[in-house]
Amino acid sequence: MAVNTDRAGNKPLIERRSIDYIPEAERHGRLFSQFTLWMGANLQITAIVTGALAVVLGGDVFWSLIGLLIGQLLGGGVMALHAAQGPKLGLPQMISSRVQFGVYGAAIPIVLVCLMYLGFTATGTVLSGQALGQLFGVSDSAGILLFASVIVLVTVLGYRVIHFIGRVASLIGVIAFVFLFWRLMSQTDVGALLQIRHFSWSSFLLAVSLAASWQIAFGPYVADYSRYLPSNTSAVKTFFAAGAGSVIGAQVAMILGVFAAASANGQFAGHEVAYIVGLGGTGATAALLYFSIAFGKVTISTLNSYGSFMCIATIISGFKGHLTVTRMQRLVFVLVIVGAATLIALLGQHSFLGAFKSFILFLLAFFTPWSAINLVDYYCITRERYDVPALADPKGRYGRWNLLGISVYVFGVLVQLPFISTKFYTGPLVAALGDVDISWIIGLVLPAAVYYVCAKKWHSAVPDQLILPVAQSSQVQPETSGAGRAAAQA
Repeated sequence: MAVNTDRAGNKPLIERRSIDYIPEAERHGRLFSQFTLWMGANLQITAIVTGALAVVLGGDVFWSLIGLLIGQLLGGGVMALHAAQGPKLGLPQMISSRVQFGVYGAAIPIVLVCLMYLGFTATGTVLSGQALGQLFGVSDSAGILLFASVIVLVTVLGYRVIHFIGRVASLIGVIAFVFLFWRLMSQTDVGALLQIRHFSWSSFLLAVSLAASWQIAFGPYVADYSRYLPSNTSAVKTFFAAGAGSVIGAQVAMILGVFAAASANGQFAGHEVAYIVGLGGTGATAALLYFSIAFGKVTISTLNSYGSFMCIATIISGFKGHLTVTRMQRLVFVLVIVGAATLIALLGQHSFLGAFKSFILFLLAFFTPWSAINLVDYYCITRERYDVPALADPKGRYGRWNLLGISVYVFGVLVQLPFISTKFYTGPLVAALGDVDISWIIGLVLPAAVYYVCAKKWHSAVPDQLILPVAQSSQVQPETSGAGRAAAQA
């Protein structure tokens, strides 16, 4: 299906909307931009390190690669199902949680999502700071501050610039990764590494979990970047565009991480950026690789910061019922978010960050049930029939607190606890499973099943069709919660 791109021609560089519903007159973009955005977001150093963990923690190359691919497909499917909601609803991802949790109750998972992405931004800032420090011959701390300033700029500019950065990052990433793979294969006997096949269920499941958790973590904001597509954009095509970009990008990066760790003789862990750049050479080549590493982190760090901004605005608008976000307020929001992540990065770049990252991965268990509930409700219970104006009305169809959604969510969190394995917390059943964290499987399957059964019996009345806000002028008013403004106009 052709997607009209002419509508974007007269749009400003700086995004004027925040958590608004996007009217049809302002919809624009192509499905290919979803592919390039998520490709660029995954062709980066943190994905390399994540893939390397499969080998660093005991797996062999052959079975680690297969496990990572299976995890990408499973987790990428969940991620892409969220992406397909964007064009249909025209809303940021987390505001739709009000259908399942209530207008106030949706703040529960959103707060935890904000904390998690704050941590992801901090960890990425540390790695990027190291790359920029090497590139410009300054300290890592100076590199962190420089990287943070770039993230503030791109996040404030918003949607169109983020997609442009994604396209550029995809191109740079492909070039850098092709070069690094060539260098790696010229220095390493890849065939010999693939011949070592010692299958272990614990190592195999670890690889699956690493990749699946990586993909699922995009769920709370993936629709933020597809919501400007025209509403008649095929949901199936959106699913494959976002999902393929994310799966291919992450798998390529993790494959490089697996081979790098397997051939490093213990030199990879703790020196990830330097080791990867060292594969490519020195001098000007090394400088270009440091630049590509830093630029590759711009996309994903911006997604984290932009998503956090959307989440905070959603929380505030839920309790106020109406939220106007001026450009200056948007800047303040972003400065606070990126400033907090930068402070964590500066304080934790040497020791604290490892423990903090474990805490953030622990938080992943708190939104996996959210993902299960949201997807089951959207695709199986309401079947895309949302009352968008009612999302801003605590007295309306969805109420302040939805006890069904909240109860199943709490159940989904608690049922994972015995299976979580992080430095921050390890469940009592982890040792019996070979020290493998399978909490993400439990957190998806059981809450999904429980919510489906319960919602079939006790779900509130579902509209006969999707109810959208009344038609709005193509001339954008100040950045107001779209659902809130629609309710006022109705």
